[in-house]
Amino acid sequence: MRRNVGIGAINKQRLAREKLTQKGNEIAELQLQQVSQQMDVFKKSLEEFAMKYKNEIKKNPEFRARFQVMCSKIGVDPLASSKGFWAQLLGVGDFYYELGVQIVEVCLATRPTNGGIIKMEELVARLVKVAVKLAKTSNLTMSPGNRQTRCSR
Repeated sequence: MRRNVGIGAINKQRLAREKLTQKGNEIAELQLQQVSQQMDVFKKSLEEFAMKYKNEIKKNPEFRARFQVMCSKIGVDPLASSKGFWAQLLGVGDFYYELGVQIVEVCLATRPTNGGIIKMEELVARLVKVAVKLAKTSNLTMSPGNRQTRCSR
């Protein structure tokens, strides 16, 4: 009878572990490459979609909202950076980025009193106050109607 004891058995076990570790690393690298390729294809498809519907995204608020929801579901934020790819592709410049940040700040600041839902008139008034404090000019306007904006977290 043969028992797996001694230096030979220990070396054999070590070699087996090393081979398994090496194979595991190879599989992980292959999977990483595949995921990277899939993400590249996905990014290209999303870019093509955004280019194809660029004007619709800019002009149609409902379409833009749906595009934003779609992006958020897949973990992409087109407004995450004012200097990023989406800013260049969709023409969302520094002004809109800063305005979006200020809107979110106002919604979050008023959230304890109104749940983050604020009338457009009040939002514009608060934004103008912020702009005056920052010694900037503001050309914010609002069309008639009882519009509201909602900030959710």
